[in-house]
Amino acid sequence: MSITVAIINYGMGNLHSVYRKIASFSVEPIIASTPLEVIKADKIILPGVGHFGKAIRNLQKQGLYDAINEAVLIKKKPILGICLGMQLMAKKSEEGDCKGFGWFDANVVRFQLQSNRRFKVPQTGWNTVAICKQSKLMEGIADGSEFYFLHSFHFADVQEPDRLAETEFDYNYVSAIEKENIFGTQFHPEKSHNQGMLLLKNFIQL
Repeated sequence: MSITVAIINYGMGNLHSVYRKIASFSVEPIIASTPLEVIKADKIILPGVGHFGKAIRNLQKQGLYDAINEAVLIKKKPILGICLGMQLMAKKSEEGDCKGFGWFDANVVRFQLQSNRRFKVPQTGWNTVAICKQSKLMEGIADGSEFYFLHSFHFADVQEPDRLAETEFDYNYVSAIEKENIFGTQFHPEKSHNQGMLLLKNFIQL
């Protein structure tokens, strides 16, 4: 029986680019819009682009918020948050002054750039990641590899054991996180060519 990967549909992001990448592996991806689809899946991907507060409200309105919590915290199913999906794993965000899932003891803040001539918000385009610890998610990916970014907010005050990768954009910030069965990337692996495909493959094989 093939592995079922639920790609959460809560109206916040381009699901189909993620779907196409996942479909290239020997798995069964589904665009999941109901709690049952989330609970039944083997693995979960939480993508997203947009406003933190609206994302949480949409998840709650569709009954997905509680279903994701059950799948991740009780059933211990692997989950990968991408961009906004990673940010939703924090305690709270400045964007909308809203609480997230709270799986990580960290907050989400807007970039506070000192060099506004060199750097612009949102961060858009390719940047490198410095890998902070060994991880099956990053297996085969070289330190300093480039990934595609598009965001104005980022994780802050992340506990040391949860830091998977960091990126420099005027200053260093955490661009990937990991704790037990929970993973997140601020960058978009689905838009990051070979390195992104390898990361997604690693997640599927967890």
